[in-house]
Amino acid sequence: MKLVVVSAGLSVPSSTRLLADRLAAATAGRASGSVDVRVVELRDLAVEIAHNFTNGFPGRGLSAAIDDVTSADGLIVVTPVFSASYSGLFKSFFDVLDKDALVGKPVLIAATGGTGRHSLVLEHALRPLFAYLRAVVVPTGVYAASEDWGAEGLAERIERASGELAVLMSALAARSAPTVQAPVPAGSPLPAQGSVAAREDGFQVVPFAEQLAALRP
Repeated sequence: MKLVVVSAGLSVPSSTRLLADRLAAATAGRASGSVDVRVVELRDLAVEIAHNFTNGFPGRGLSAAIDDVTSADGLIVVTPVFSASYSGLFKSFFDVLDKDALVGKPVLIAATGGTGRHSLVLEHALRPLFAYLRAVVVPTGVYAASEDWGAEGLAERIERASGELAVLMSALAARSAPTVQAPVPAGSPLPAQGSVAAREDGFQVVPFAEQLAALRP
């Protein structure tokens, strides 16, 4: 599976990138199967993003980043909070994507800021943006203020959100993978629709709807 991390941090080192890396490591650790993690640093693409708006063509670096995001099995997107919302660089990158690039794609939203008073940026800015892009946003978003680093609660939020993303990615990967169905002997009843199907090798195929239901408390 391919996990792509989009980080909009500007400083070096960046708390935004630090949060992105922790979320990526937690997701990769909880996913079923191997995970190829790619990181898109928007700071390095700022000039190409601006040029794309003026001439309509992505540069080489931006084109590679767009390909990574479009082909990802899951996304982690992290932005610093500027003026009580996502940064302009963060929004500009998603503005240059094709309108259908994120349809049905699992996305974990996260943000960093200097104070906990901006934590609602996840709900009033990021979640509506990715809902508009028709992505599947995991229930738990992660916000990290300056005082959250090293404090109780952040690690638990990271684990919960990454677990939700890992379940969605694994479910979609299993759904898209080709399956070989064993022949059913004549006269045998067919399994009911929506039930768990067991193959002769013992592997069970759980319907996608049931895996999504497992995310609900």
